[in-house]
Amino acid sequence: MSLTPRELLPATRIGPRLFEWGSRTYVMGIVNVTPDSFSGDGLLVRWAGPHEAATDAAVAQAVAMVADGTDILDVGGESTRPGHDAVAEADEIDRVVPVIAAIHAALPDVPISIDTSKPGVAEAAIDAGANLLNDVWGVSPDDAMARLAAARGVSLVLMHNRAEAVYTDFLAELVADLGAALDRAMAAGVPRANLIVDPGFGFGKTPEQNLTALRELARLRALGHPVLLGTSRKSTIGLILGGLPPEERLEGTLATTVLGIAAGADIIRVHDVRANRLAARVADAVTRGYEQ
Repeated sequence: MSLTPRELLPATRIGPRLFEWGSRTYVMGIVNVTPDSFSGDGLLVRWAGPHEAATDAAVAQAVAMVADGTDILDVGGESTRPGHDAVAEADEIDRVVPVIAAIHAALPDVPISIDTSKPGVAEAAIDAGANLLNDVWGVSPDDAMARLAAARGVSLVLMHNRAEAVYTDFLAELVADLGAALDRAMAAGVPRANLIVDPGFGFGKTPEQNLTALRELARLRALGHPVLLGTSRKSTIGLILGGLPPEERLEGTLATTVLGIAAGADIIRVHDVRANRLAARVADAVTRGYEQ
């Protein structure tokens, strides 16, 4: 299996910016407009009053993240943690659309991603200013999200996921599932350059499988698309560190960031932007070459 060098990947336009893969690792900052985020950063908990307060808090968080070096802001209105409460489409739209619109108005030059598995939410988010769809069920046979991305001319993250962590050959099936999802998306009309893959660390996998996916991340390079990695504060890191809670998993997250970049990650999706950006800068200097 031959790997695709980062510098040979076609550049991807995400809203106002062109992402040239291979030049450096890009940082995606997480903005959770939820009351039940696993990481404890859900803005609807911190601001339990009117949605206006949560929107103001989200804009402030986004501005701070951009100052710390984030390249993309990923807004989500429904927790994806195990056992989370499902959110109705209308409620999710009510949570994310005002936030996306406000962030877009405050930071018009910053790409915004919508973290959702609902095409209706994704379309409302695009109307509000989002230009990247981040679908945690990207390997689902349903191609509605891909058709929306094609129709609206936005980029799409296809994340690997399964309802149960049951595999015969884990790595082979991980790559095959993502490959099939890419084929469906391109058949639906999404340009090849607009597709990003995510191994789905923490989704439909055992802790051991999560670590295998990270260790063998280079296997995804053979698919010929940029790779997004989201390990930030995940439970596997807490397990390795003796049960530390999410807010105490920064150092573990930084280890996965550096190892992930060495293995082939092009984007890291994180809560703690500044620390991860600095770690990524050093990892880039080692793996891509040092430039002053």
